[in-house]
Amino acid sequence: MKKYLQIVLFFITLNVFSQTAYKEGEHFKFKISYGIINAGVATLDLKSTTYNGKSVYHAKGVGYTTGITKTFFKVYDDYQSYFDKKTGVPYRYIRKIDEGGYTKNQEGFFDHSSKTVLVKDYKGKINNTFNVTTNVQDIVSSFYYLRNHPKIDKLKNGESIEIDMFFDDEIYKFKLKFIGKEEIKTNFGKINTLKFRPLVQSGRVFKEQESLTVWISDDANKIPLKVQASLAVGSLKAELVKYSGLKQKLGTK
Repeated sequence: MKKYLQIVLFFITLNVFSQTAYKEGEHFKFKISYGIINAGVATLDLKSTTYNGKSVYHAKGVGYTTGITKTFFKVYDDYQSYFDKKTGVPYRYIRKIDEGGYTKNQEGFFDHSSKTVLVKDYKGKINNTFNVTTNVQDIVSSFYYLRNHPKIDKLKNGESIEIDMFFDDEIYKFKLKFIGKEEIKTNFGKINTLKFRPLVQSGRVFKEQESLTVWISDDANKIPLKVQASLAVGSLKAELVKYSGLKQKLGTK
């Protein structure tokens, strides 16, 4: 189940930064369900700070199991990213996870001049340096990068956006496929959305390569409203239940 939660946290776990879709103080809270069971909660917060003399955003995503799920599978995940306000490139990420006894405690430091990332593994007490690509993103900064992507609301059905994402010590070619527009019911009323299918690896966790579906608001904010995954066993769903600090009123073009 830990893999399911990692994927969902990424989506809940879009380069034109002169007009960003977000601002400091933005806050999201999501309810995560496994079938009919309330499985957990995820939050995502955005603040402003400085990093090595640069003006950056500090994003922090936290996810944890609740209720009966917590009794047989306790999860507490902490994902953070520090990324440039103007360019969107990440400088540092933090990954602290505890998923049913499986733990990681890592920090990554990007050097974009040398196209490398230094990963400090505090649990294993080892440091490793990996080569990365230009404009590489970490798992959290990818979420904000994609919300600002100049093509995010200009895609035709079947077209995709592709980015390089560094995760688990390697580069992933992450592809986001647009499948149309849809009005959905939410906790905040009916909202027009853009519907996407991230292409994921089939077999181990998901039934098929296109088993994951994401609905984001078709407005200036581009916020995730719902994520749904068809798993090898059952289904997983995350729904936005609370938000604050949006740059624009929800539904504003």
